[in-house]
Amino acid sequence: MRKENRVIWWVFLTVVVTALFFLGFSIGWFAKPTHANSHNHKYSSQYLREFLDEMKADQIKDHLRKFTHLPHLAGTEQNLKYAEQIKKEWEQFGLDSVEMVPYDVLLSYPNNSQPNYISIVDHLGNEVFNTSLAEPVPRGYEHISDIVPPYSAFSAKGQPEGDLVYVNYGRTEDFFKLEREMGISVLGKIVIVRYGKIFRGNKVKNAMLAGAKGIIMFSDPADYWALGVQPYPDGWNLPGGGAQRGNVLNLNGAGDPLTPGYPAKEYTYRSSLEDGVGLPKIPVHPIGFYDAIHLLKNMGGRLPPDTWKGALNISYRIGPGFTEDFKGQKVRMNIHTNNKVTRIYNVIGKIRGSLEPDRYVILGGHRDAWVFGGIDPMSGAAVVHETVRSAGRLLSKGWRPRRTIIFASWDAEEFGLLGSTEWAEDNAMLLQQRAVAYINADSAIEGMYTLRVDCTPSMHTLVYDLTKMIASPEEEEGSMSLYESWHKRDNWTNDRDAPRISKLGSGSDFEAYFIRLGIAAGRARYTKDKKTERYSSYPVYHSVYETYEIVEKFYDPSFKRLRAVAQVRGGLIFLLADSQLLPLDANQYADSLRTYAQKIAQLAQKNPDKMEMYSVSFDSLFSAVENFTVAARDFHERLQALNKDDSLQVRIMNDQLMYLERAFIDPLGLPGRPFYRHVIFAPSSHNKYAGESFPGIFDALFDIENSADPEKAWSEVKRQISIAAFTVHAAAMTLMPPV
Repeated sequence: MRKENRVIWWVFLTVVVTALFFLGFSIGWFAKPTHANSHNHKYSSQYLREFLDEMKADQIKDHLRKFTHLPHLAGTEQNLKYAEQIKKEWEQFGLDSVEMVPYDVLLSYPNNSQPNYISIVDHLGNEVFNTSLAEPVPRGYEHISDIVPPYSAFSAKGQPEGDLVYVNYGRTEDFFKLEREMGISVLGKIVIVRYGKIFRGNKVKNAMLAGAKGIIMFSDPADYWALGVQPYPDGWNLPGGGAQRGNVLNLNGAGDPLTPGYPAKEYTYRSSLEDGVGLPKIPVHPIGFYDAIHLLKNMGGRLPPDTWKGALNISYRIGPGFTEDFKGQKVRMNIHTNNKVTRIYNVIGKIRGSLEPDRYVILGGHRDAWVFGGIDPMSGAAVVHETVRSAGRLLSKGWRPRRTIIFASWDAEEFGLLGSTEWAEDNAMLLQQRAVAYINADSAIEGMYTLRVDCTPSMHTLVYDLTKMIASPEEEEGSMSLYESWHKRDNWTNDRDAPRISKLGSGSDFEAYFIRLGIAAGRARYTKDKKTERYSSYPVYHSVYETYEIVEKFYDPSFKRLRAVAQVRGGLIFLLADSQLLPLDANQYADSLRTYAQKIAQLAQKNPDKMEMYSVSFDSLFSAVENFTVAARDFHERLQALNKDDSLQVRIMNDQLMYLERAFIDPLGLPGRPFYRHVIFAPSSHNKYAGESFPGIFDALFDIENSADPEKAWSEVKRQISIAAFTVHAAAMTLMPPV
């Protein structure tokens, strides 16, 4: 009996201990999210303020100075040294891990023994004029070697000779005007065009399609001079001997031309150079406007329209060829540029997230420059460096973001966004599953007037809220916030009473993340007054005159503008990485979709007879947008009522927000552009720099009035409308409550 009592006692004790264990475990388990969330809510805003205040103008100034001493073209020893220095300093700043990730990509360099130049030759073939072989080096840099002369990367080799034809900016509409209205063909001719308005690679593509056998590009003062400003070094305008370097590829998001769609690792299969993606088939070369005067001053042919005239003291006659007195002279291009597979290095640094380490927020900008890169890209690289330093300071105080933050110093951006695209291809499966957002960090300043933001619509509210927490960098504005300053200087009057936010185009490293993979993305920089400053980009763009001094003396002497940009970029990654609920707004996406649908329908309505003839309707798209609007509104109502102590529900709704951008991806891509997969946003087919909404429909409508087969053309419009309607409706479904 006593033995039985002992057995019963031990059974009872075991049951009690087990019950107490499970009770303690349950209390601990369910209490953990509450504690973590309340801790997150309590300290996140405090740390955000510390993070923003930690960023120092003097530090950004020092970073910019040390990374602009020497030229650092992609694939060169100096660019590798800068990569190693960045890695070392990011480790010292306190990141959890930093690595250098190599890829072997196709790059392009001038031939040192056979320089590139343009010549005018007489009837005997003698050269009577040659363009400059290099830019005049700015004061203080005379001792620097390894300054690459102006060239067009990836130009075809060759020495074509022929009559010159002037084609304004080399846009699609310029070639249409030349051929259709003026009756001038460029077949077998060499064309000369002004830089500006569109991406240089699109100019080259247009010239090739028109049958030209070479193309020369020059920077006209009308497009690269600000009024009342002296040329560098006395001001920030482009000197007459300055020329714009740049790649002339038409990659359409492919990445490395020899390994499209796949990372350019040692083992990767490479296509031949002849089959490389986007490589031009004709010679291309850039010149300054001093040299352009010599090529254009004796042009014959008809006078151009007034809109084709620049600011040089010449007639801008179109040609072909020269006037009677110089009729025997031709233009010869001498291009010997070499393409070769070269190793590049990205620097990747990480801060591991405390609660959601499998969710990534990325801040990335490139490091490679055509020469010194004072503005492009090192003003942006200096901002990234200061952001990393500031994050390291917070880590030392005990802060750790909820989600993982990844910092990237990309290589070979100037050669076609290669470093960032290869890393995106290398990590595509992970990124599609785990990436929350990508914030781009290219040039941080291109003007001295106000903030410029381009981003996905779901970030609009986040950007507005953040900029209200940052001080205006303009001395005369006192205690005004950056938001107020931006609003005053660039109001979005057409759509709302708020600062203007633009669509993302391309031409920088967000491309693969946003347009191919569907990761929410944004970028911010300081810019010019577009109402009064009509010049393209900024005057010294991609020239030897992009020095540290041009920033320090003219663009931002106090470095407060660069600090404000650092706070915007840094604040975005902080809030995306550390907020309990992702600060993304589906309602803003709904508003934008409605605007975009109305605009594309209005574009089609320019041909009402054809729309009626071929039964073209946008009703399905408008219906899908309405479905999305209702779904977004209902989603945010549920979000307001969410129990934030329920970590599973928080995760579910965060994932719906994170994957919303992914829902706009069409795995088949756009027609003829398989790596551009975003149905709502893509670069224009006619200007890589500009973003188009509903690009599939837009491209189908382009120049449809002149289609050789109208029925087929309007059938494609209908197909693209159906794809857009399906995609928007499918995106709405992702916002529905889980079944």
